[in-house]
Amino acid sequence: MQVQDGPAAAGIDAGAPVGDKQKRERETKDAGASEGSSKKMRPPGVRSVGWALVQAARLHRARTGDRLAKLGLFAGQEQVVQALAAAGTMTMGDLAALLRVRPPTASKTVTRLAALGIVERRAESGDGRVVRVQLTEAGLAKAEAIERIQEDVEAELLDHLDKTDRRRLRKLLRKAARGLAEAAGASGQLTDVDAEIDAEAEDEVEAIPV
Repeated sequence: MQVQDGPAAAGIDAGAPVGDKQKRERETKDAGASEGSSKKMRPPGVRSVGWALVQAARLHRARTGDRLAKLGLFAGQEQVVQALAAAGTMTMGDLAALLRVRPPTASKTVTRLAALGIVERRAESGDGRVVRVQLTEAGLAKAEAIERIQEDVEAELLDHLDKTDRRRLRKLLRKAARGLAEAAGASGQLTDVDAEIDAEAEDEVEAIPV
């Protein structure tokens, strides 16, 4: 009986260099490992509340943005217009705090709105360092148009929810936002408006029949 020596005895293709054979084996192994790991992955959003929330927010923002564009506004500018419509006049610092943005961000937005004739800035009498912002007549008209847009998009967003689901959804979203704020160390930034909405939401949920 003849005993074979060399690569053939070890099950190695004698016609190919040893290095190439090992490379092919490694590639096959890596491909199998990759295939195995991919089977364990699930598409994003299968069970993620955060993913569903982001998708809904994106669609809502896109829908609102399309309609704001017809008013000559960009998404985000409407928040300044609405804040001023509710307050009448505000300092730049108060406006930034209400919108929860940095003062330079609020200032940049106000500058653009002023160029459009939507807002006007005036120095505080007695202290020129304090600047107050308010809407112009054109700005007030924009605020009314923005309110109608948001009502329309809100109706589209909640079209498949009844009144009970709508109230619960608002309450749950605010709770979720509060949890993220606490995790980010911003839980102390509760405003009077936040407290008022929370109290209103509590009353609404308690009124829902079980």
